[in-house]
Amino acid sequence: MDSASGSPHGLPQPLVRRVVATSLGPCAVRTQPGTGTGREATETADLYLHGAAGSWTTFIGMIDRPHRRDRVVIDLPGWGESALEIPMEDYSIEKMAQAVVEVMDALGHSRWNAVGHSMGGVLALHLAARWPERTVSAAALSATTFGVSRAAKKPLRNLTKIPWLVGMMVIMRSLAGLGVAGDKLMRAMAPLRLMRAVVAPVFASDAVISNAVSRGLGTDARPASFTAAVREVGRYSFGQWEAILCPVLALRGDQDAFTPENDLRELKAIVSHARLVTLTHCGHFAPVEHPAEVNALLASLWSEDVAATSGR
Repeated sequence: MDSASGSPHGLPQPLVRRVVATSLGPCAVRTQPGTGTGREATETADLYLHGAAGSWTTFIGMIDRPHRRDRVVIDLPGWGESALEIPMEDYSIEKMAQAVVEVMDALGHSRWNAVGHSMGGVLALHLAARWPERTVSAAALSATTFGVSRAAKKPLRNLTKIPWLVGMMVIMRSLAGLGVAGDKLMRAMAPLRLMRAVVAPVFASDAVISNAVSRGLGTDARPASFTAAVREVGRYSFGQWEAILCPVLALRGDQDAFTPENDLRELKAIVSHARLVTLTHCGHFAPVEHPAEVNALLASLWSEDVAATSGR
């Protein structure tokens, strides 16, 4: 375990980096102590889960203010600074979720508000279904669900529905086939102007694609991990979400390249109490494009948590 008193991204202090052993290998975690006291700050933590082309840095804009509860921001196994060389079969949603639970156990958090972006949104909903007694709420931000699942199974048939995803699947599979060389090629592209053009389809406006954002996405996109994650979403059984009892927020951008509008309707058919929100002038990365709006929606969701708890 190692801690850092500062951060190059200007986050509130202190921000602590830890490495936690899990069944999928070492997991790098950033924790941010809450301003509350006693159990309010520590028992229930706000848990942030990134997507298949991200890392903990996806949420920088959302965690730049003090907060009453502890925050836990994870680099999932296979991404960021966590264990990278894990067997392809270990990328299942269930095994990833189990590793997340192991992290929370190690940190001493018995419950959590799960906030997941993209693939992390699938993980957040899976946690809510599998660990209902520990999941206080679940927020799925542009979760890659039904549309991605269909594209993973039959890419050509879904080319016109989610063209950018299908194209990215082909590119990532090709790079994954190169092994370590594929990762090196992605990292070599990260600082180039070309990377801005590559990532542009996932944003509603070029204005938010700073050099840091484009470099970060290029660095975080692990071809083998991305390919395995898409494959696992294609195998996932969404019907198990019928077991979700906690308040749920499902959000997408109106220009979302990965999460079509119909995905939210299909989720509502399974989780009838889910609150659906579409942000305007927003692509796939709402945590980057509209962090303040997302935090406001989360505050409203967490108010539902309090009301539900007091009503029991």
